Amino acid sequence: MSSKEAEVLPPHVLIFPLPAQGHMNPMLNLTQLLCLSNFHVTFIASEFNHRRLLKHTNILSTLARYPGLQFQTIPDGLPDDHPRAGQRSMEIVWSVLNIMGPCFKKMMIEKELFASAGRRPVTCIIADGVLSFAGDFAEERGIPLIYFRTMNACAFWAYFCTDRLVEAKQIPFQENGMDELVKCIPGMDGLLRCRDLPSFCRVDDANDPTLTELLILTRQTVRAKALIMNTFEDLEQPALSNILKHIPRLYTIGPVNTHLKSRLTENKNNHSTPSASLWAEDRSCIDWLNAQKPKSVIYVSFGSLTTVTREQLLEFWHGLVNSNHRFLWVMRPGSVEGSHIPSELDKGTKENGYMVEWAPQEEVLNHPAVGGFFTHSGWNSTLESIVAGVPMICWPYFGDQMVNSRFVSEVWKIGVDIKDSCDRVLIENAVREVLEVRKDEFLERADHLAKMAKMAISEGGSSYRNLNGLMEYIRSFII
Repeated sequence: MSSKEAEVLPPHVLIFPLPAQGHMNPMLNLTQLLCLSNFHVTFIASEFNHRRLLKHTNILSTLARYPGLQFQTIPDGLPDDHPRAGQRSMEIVWSVLNIMGPCFKKMMIEKELFASAGRRPVTCIIADGVLSFAGDFAEERGIPLIYFRTMNACAFWAYFCTDRLVEAKQIPFQENGMDELVKCIPGMDGLLRCRDLPSFCRVDDANDPTLTELLILTRQTVRAKALIMNTFEDLEQPALSNILKHIPRLYTIGPVNTHLKSRLTENKNNHSTPSASLWAEDRSCIDWLNAQKPKSVIYVSFGSLTTVTREQLLEFWHGLVNSNHRFLWVMRPGSVEGSHIPSELDKGTKENGYMVEWAPQEEVLNHPAVGGFFTHSGWNSTLESIVAGVPMICWPYFGDQMVNSRFVSEVWKIGVDIKDSCDRVLIENAVREVLEVRKDEFLERADHLAKMAKMAISEGGSSYRNLNGLMEYIRSFII
């Protein structure tokens, strides 16, 4: 390639998410946003997830409409029959760090940083924030690195301050100290209880290897030239202000899924925003919702990683059936241990409920019949619910979800947090609180947050400006 040819070529961005549903989705949305501005993008996917995308969605054929986009696949190091969920979900992280990382470095070198005819070598790497090997490789090769943290700012800041909690002896928690207020996280003093900290803080030893490794992975974020977050300034300003003291170049571009839809409309682009689901979506639930009254249905989904015991399943079921409200329940294959359904609950479901293995979640949340979301409080689900103006019942499973649920109930006040409980009476009461007792109060606040989110991604809004700033920053690497 001649120097004159190289001068006119757009930036070439390599995007590398952790190979899990909740990490892939926002980074695929960012991929499309960059492609809309004529960037060249190479997206790294695990072979396992790439096969599932081909099987269950049309996303790859849809994305093929972007001439600057290409996919590269690498094995994630796990066998195909690995559950990649529940208590074993952290094995994805360790396998990626130990096996996928070396494969990535080898591929980058062999393919000469993905340079080809009409495509310059990689301009910068946008990597999932837990992929420390991407930082190592970027430093070795002199390639600018930008990290994308797919959790929210408050949870990231809580992770970042874990060493302070250890020094203050708030980790490990003292006996009967789960409701003790946390005092060592600037901007959140007196807000979080110990039970609201990321689940990896629930250790008996401050030197627990998983906690130590996650602290190291979080702290190494400062190696990057910049940090991208899927949030917006008005939602999490205190946490963002504190993060900026350590990472001075921070781009909040969320809600990134809504941002993409807005930019597609703005550009009069006919591309859709296809599902990137790793499971087949059952659209029959939309027909069922069409037959329900406005704001009458509680949507139940615990995401792509949560697993529940049979006992927990029965408590959820009894609580939902006993509430006498309509419910749409997503029960992902493999998410329940021993899922035989008692006859009385089966009857209750047929009268008031509908069950599917997987659903088109954004469409469901924006359906007029949905009045509440019973959720695991993953950040993508939380943000999608905020954008849709749907109040939440939060039953967090692990990780950052513990922080998210606290903010839903105590800061944004758009739902209830029932973490660490799985009791049918509590669940029944929570459904009634969201759909009856505090319905108007929650809907009013949720509607206000939804409007704020949409303002952020509209022209002139904070996320709109930040995305433009991010693209200009990436362009500056080739000047």
